[in-house]
Amino acid sequence: MHESPYYNGYFMPDIDLSAVRALIFDLDGTLIDSQKDLILSVNAMLRELGRLELSDDTISSYIGQGAPVLVARVLGNGATPEEHKRGIEFFLGYYEVHKMDNTRPYPGVPEALAVLRDYPMAVLTNKPVRISRRILEELGLAKYFRAIYGGNSFETKKPDSLGALTILRELGVPPKEALLVGDSEVDVQTARNAGAFAAIVNYGFGVYDRSAFPADLYLDSLADLVPLLTIRHPSR
Repeated sequence: MHESPYYNGYFMPDIDLSAVRALIFDLDGTLIDSQKDLILSVNAMLRELGRLELSDDTISSYIGQGAPVLVARVLGNGATPEEHKRGIEFFLGYYEVHKMDNTRPYPGVPEALAVLRDYPMAVLTNKPVRISRRILEELGLAKYFRAIYGGNSFETKKPDSLGALTILRELGVPPKEALLVGDSEVDVQTARNAGAFAAIVNYGFGVYDRSAFPADLYLDSLADLVPLLTIRHPSR
């Protein structure tokens, strides 16, 4: 990645953000801190299956590619198809009940979305879409998005570009004028596959090899995105 100046302490990209006309956000680790509820749900599943619980860090490293992948990684290669099926069903059922026990928006997220609401915005997550919508509704954030899609909304999940490109067609915005904001290498790969800009938040819990998947900019808070966009669009 090229050397770039900093603006008020955060990464000032050498890309032209004046071209950005639409924003697509990841959910877990980007807009909402759902880590504790996901970890508790995974360990509840393990107890149900008669297995030992895993550490918070281990479970967190498995989050980001949807429930089936999460459960498969947690159970390991020795799990039978039946055990995997039981695990997914229990995990999703338990998480549905407990999804809001500890989940909250990250600091600055509601305020940033309120300022940026004139931009067409959408959510693209690998989390099941129904749960994703319910969480955003309960947190009062759903109103900011023109579209909310989950891991079961399309034939493929992130990092495949299908979801992002479908959203951009619906918004009427070409990929080169879109910014995808996430917390993991999956999100960077999705942006690259779609032909969009990529931003990564520094506070998320997704797996990220920054040397292999560099983003266009990094944000300590979603609020840091506001001046980067609005200083170029003072009328918005």
